[in-house]
Amino acid sequence: MNSAAASHSHSHSQPLPAGVLIGAGALVLFSLATVTAARLLHLRRTAAPAAAAVTELHLTFTDRSADHAVEVRDVDHGNRLIHVVAPESNGFMRGVLRGMARTRRNEHIDAAPAFTLTRWADGRMSLADPQTGREVPLEVFGPSNSRPFMQLFDDAAAPAPAAEVHAR
Repeated sequence: MNSAAASHSHSHSQPLPAGVLIGAGALVLFSLATVTAARLLHLRRTAAPAAAAVTELHLTFTDRSADHAVEVRDVDHGNRLIHVVAPESNGFMRGVLRGMARTRRNEHIDAAPAFTLTRWADGRMSLADPQTGREVPLEVFGPSNSRPFMQLFDDAAAPAPAAEVHAR
C-alpha cells in the first residue's frame, strides 16, 4: 500500500445525533398515518373553489360498426345527432371516450346513459359520467386536444337540419 492511500484511509463515519434520527422517524410515521387515515376515511383532495357551469350538454356517444365513426347525440334535444366523429380522427376524444366506456364496463353499467360535457365560468371544460362519478378535466390536455369537445357546444347550438325537424 502506498503512503498516499494509507494517509486517506481513515473513516468519516460520525453518528447522527439521536434527535435528528427520532425526528426523521416521527416525520415518516406521521406521513404514513395521515395517508392511511385519509384512504380509510375516503377523504379526497381539496379542489379549487367550484366555478359555475356556463353550459352543459348531455350527450351519448355511439360507435357505428359499419365505418367506425362515432355518433354524438344531444339527449336534451330529442337525442338529436349533432356531430359525427370521422373514422381515424380525433384520437384524444376517442381515447377519453374509450376510457369512460371501460370504466362503465368494469362497473357493469349500461352504455346508454348520457355523459355530461360542461363548460365552466373559469374557462375549464370537463366530461363527466354521472353513472360512475368519473370526471375528466379536458383543458389540461391543451387546446388542440380539447377543441373537438368545445366544437360540440357549437354543434349543439346550431339549428337542426330541415330533414331532422320534419322527422321529429
